[in-house]
Amino acid sequence: MWKWLHSYADPERAYNLSGKLLPWFSVLALSLIGIGSIWGLVFAPTDYQQGDSYRIIFIHVPAASMSMAAYMGMATSAFIGLVWQIKSADWAAAAIAPIGAVITFIALITGATWGKPMWGTWWVWDARLTAELVLLFLYLGVIALYASFEDKVLAARAAGILAIVGVINIPIIKYSVEWWSSLHQPSTIKITEKSAMPTEMLYPLLINILGFGMMIGAITLVRFRAEILARNSMRPWVRTLAKSQGVK
Repeated sequence: MWKWLHSYADPERAYNLSGKLLPWFSVLALSLIGIGSIWGLVFAPTDYQQGDSYRIIFIHVPAASMSMAAYMGMATSAFIGLVWQIKSADWAAAAIAPIGAVITFIALITGATWGKPMWGTWWVWDARLTAELVLLFLYLGVIALYASFEDKVLAARAAGILAIVGVINIPIIKYSVEWWSSLHQPSTIKITEKSAMPTEMLYPLLINILGFGMMIGAITLVRFRAEILARNSMRPWVRTLAKSQGVK
């Protein structure tokens, strides 16, 4: 069943595949974020309650959504690395961690910027905000563990365990506004119900969410390829690649 997964355990094959995917992710990311941001920030109508200050959702919501999605991608890669001992999965998890940390930081900063005019304060120890802050600490913990051990196999194992355990925080972020009394507004994007947002606001938001996902994918591929080269610098194919690029 998992034979297709093991075929990408070969570093050279994983490097070449990620190189083929990178242009597609990059073009889609630039196109979608460009369209979604211009549509949302310039052409979407003004909200009758929040005025133009609501427009930060076109950055905040995609960043917050993708901070969780990136974490799940990192934890899944770590799980594959732990269970099937596929080193390239560990490298993928290591590649995602800093990107997820930056996206989570953007979500927190934009959320605070939005909260100031809406709530009258930059920060409250609200359930969702606190859980999102915990998510940032989990990312930083994973990054620290990867950097703390000279033995990269041991480092990947320790970081992978933390990443997997931290998955419990994802449903807390997602459902905190439903489980506890919260200042944070409920989700306006519904899967099984009609969205609370008008379509002229909803569409650019959805486009930006997808665009942020493509952007994270593109940056992850760049970092993943760098991880492969760093971990396989003595392999003949890496030396051949370096010579072809004019690197001595």
